[in-house]
Amino acid sequence: MTFPVALPMHSLFDLVRRHADAHSDRSGFAPTPFRGLGAVRALYPGELQVTVQKPLIAICLQGRKRVTIGTNSFDYGAGEALVITADVPTISQILEASPAAPYYALALELDAPLLRSLTVEADLRPIDTAPIRVEPADTDVMDAALRLLRLMERPAALSVLGEALLREMHYWLLTGEHGAAIRSLGRADTHAHRIARAVSLIRQNYASTLRIGNLAAVAGMSESSFHQHFRAVTTLSPLQFQKQLRLIEARRLMLMDSQGIAHAAHLVGYESVPQFTRDYARLFGTPPGRDIREARLSV
Repeated sequence: MTFPVALPMHSLFDLVRRHADAHSDRSGFAPTPFRGLGAVRALYPGELQVTVQKPLIAICLQGRKRVTIGTNSFDYGAGEALVITADVPTISQILEASPAAPYYALALELDAPLLRSLTVEADLRPIDTAPIRVEPADTDVMDAALRLLRLMERPAALSVLGEALLREMHYWLLTGEHGAAIRSLGRADTHAHRIARAVSLIRQNYASTLRIGNLAAVAGMSESSFHQHFRAVTTLSPLQFQKQLRLIEARRLMLMDSQGIAHAAHLVGYESVPQFTRDYARLFGTPPGRDIREARLSV
């Protein structure tokens, strides 16, 4: 096996592999004792996974994955990192994985308050940039992650050094390869932070009628400016964002709670079931009935 970065990637891969193999749940996720940090394993190319993704960085150590936001798709593989800096609806799929060579990744949910503190301390300038990027994995970030995961083998040191290493990992994220994409999370005066307030309101009220004026007021912007910056931050219009939230929640209701198609559609705010079916097929590539049957069979 070869790696784009010999060290610390090889050592990090070994730790992630051992932890994921021992602790992965049915979904392939293996949490760690550290806040927001977990390992991911997949043995086969998978079905579409749909969620509203929180800001995170995912470092791929083996295999390949595709993440789609709106009409934009991003593929990343071993030695690359996916950075998401906004709460956005995502559709993801493992592209390369097998029992002989599983997909492995290390994922960290970004701690916005910690990033804000570090941004002020380091006097870093905010940068408005695309909400999702694929870049080479940063060596300093991987080194901090490696030392963090090694603490799992030394419980006495974990409670003493864990938070400090997590803080260090966020510092390297801000100042290294991924800094341009992440710095907007560390400042309260950026467009991304203002749009995040509106996104939070949409998420809380996704089944209700969307009033752009209210959202613009929450973001402290004019309606025209709000539309422009909302699309820049999320790649979607507010209405598209709400629609995807509704469809993602409807899929969860049907798959996890066994709700019927019509009932799920009405619960998330649709008045027309045929319109719901058309929108669902457009987003997920297949009508809801067939999609849920296939998803249950795959499980």
